[in-house]
Amino acid sequence: MKKLAVLFTIFTLLISCSTGNNKIVLQESNGRMNHLLIVMKNSEWKGNVGDAIRKILTEPVVGLPQPEPLFDITQVPEDNFGSMFKAVRNVLKLGIADRNSFNIATNVYADPQKIITVTGKTKADLIAEIKKNSKSIISTFKKADIHLVQNKIIKKYYNIANIATFKKHGYSLKIPKSYNKVEDNGDFIWYRYHLAGGNSMELISYTYPIKSDNDINGNNVVEKRDSIGKKYIPGAIKNSYMITEAAYTPHMFQTKLAGLPAIETRGKWEVKGVYMAGPFLNYSVIDKKNNRVIVVEGFTFAPSINKRDYMFELEAILKTLKIN
Repeated sequence: MKKLAVLFTIFTLLISCSTGNNKIVLQESNGRMNHLLIVMKNSEWKGNVGDAIRKILTEPVVGLPQPEPLFDITQVPEDNFGSMFKAVRNVLKLGIADRNSFNIATNVYADPQKIITVTGKTKADLIAEIKKNSKSIISTFKKADIHLVQNKIIKKYYNIANIATFKKHGYSLKIPKSYNKVEDNGDFIWYRYHLAGGNSMELISYTYPIKSDNDINGNNVVEKRDSIGKKYIPGAIKNSYMITEAAYTPHMFQTKLAGLPAIETRGKWEVKGVYMAGPFLNYSVIDKKNNRVIVVEGFTFAPSINKRDYMFELEAILKTLKIN
């Protein structure tokens, strides 16, 4: 009996340890980048609450030639939020409850996944919570999508040691091997991803010394990128080259990249003397320690088709910037 009791105790301990160490394996999430599933009542979706969230989530993306929304959105009522929809990567749940609240949850039903829940005691309260937390809603889903793109698109990237400009200047980007080298002369790099129909996504990078406050506050961003275009990015005819579109004032924002202050510039480029144009995203990173500005930029040539997701992929690559 004593032996049986000992064996039973050991067996029980083994089962307990095994159970304690088991982790719930979540299903893989699904969903396109820049797409949200909104879970809320149909009646609220068609009313003022729906109007409030649509106004925030479908704002046009800054810097694109044609209006494109921040997110593509799909709405379902709570009763339809079953197993199929629970695997969606980005979910926003809105509704009336006994308190006003804003909550962000990670990997609830799938991995990776972000679920944001916003509630209000009344419709007016719910709208107020949506507006109060609008920046957090957008940034949470955008950051999640940036990480997704980085994990999927940049699985294989070029060895930094083989890129002369990065090696010489002590910084780097994770440039996917699906991009082809156009130029790397030790002071300027240019990589290109070929899209269907002769379209393309482009990555460039360079540095320049800090000589005045204008190099720090962003006043020289357009002047510098135009000079680089003239020097390194020629057009199809003589004396043509890439410039910042004169008729469109770029949008500039203070931000941080690689832990340093930076100027984010979104605008349109064109080729002087040639009918070619498109959007660009430029980060001018202020590296005071090394008395320089590090520029990483992406731009797209894809006339007549939507460009939001192309620019978003370029943004994800630019945000891999690392300074040695």
